[in-house]
Amino acid sequence: MNIGILGSGNVGGTLGTRWAQVGHQVVFSSREPESAKMKELVAKAGANARAAQAAATIAASDVILLATPWAATQQVLAGLNLSGKILIDAVNPLLPDLSALEVGTTMSAAEKVAQWAPGARVVKAFNTIGYAVMADPIVAGEKVTLFYCGDDAEAKKVIGQLAAELGFNPVDAGPLAQARVLEPFALLWISLAFRQGFGFHWGFKVLR
Repeated sequence: MNIGILGSGNVGGTLGTRWAQVGHQVVFSSREPESAKMKELVAKAGANARAAQAAATIAASDVILLATPWAATQQVLAGLNLSGKILIDAVNPLLPDLSALEVGTTMSAAEKVAQWAPGARVVKAFNTIGYAVMADPIVAGEKVTLFYCGDDAEAKKVIGQLAAELGFNPVDAGPLAQARVLEPFALLWISLAFRQGFGFHWGFKVLR
């Protein structure tokens, strides 16, 4: 599968690298694709990865991971034609000090993203864990649960498979409006990781 990465920091870099290493073709978006930082990331990801500017990244990809800082998200999406693309929204609408969410309860970042990227098939995913878990989703011998939600059944099936390939236990949490629940859930992960001493390599698990 052809996967583009918008936002090549800890989250985008980790997921993009892992998808490239399991056989997908990955393009990391950058305003400076020939920079030393991008060359280092591409080298780490391996032969299935390359870097390009945003428009070329979108054109080459069927699935796009959005892993930008919340404050920059609308600007990043402006002018990009994402119609028909599966857009994985991994963004949490965090305040700069990580203490709370900027939107919630009656709206979510995912629903905002769907407005800013008309025609995109938005799936909220990979927002309720940290990048250390993305790199290694097995904790105490168990697969960490990866929640995702969206309104497009086919797109959700693709994201569930991409999550499973990385070693997660994917769980469909329902329609895109469920992001109003998953984004505060991410804030719980962040507060436990940063303030309660949990550290970064842990996750939630669904037990039935």
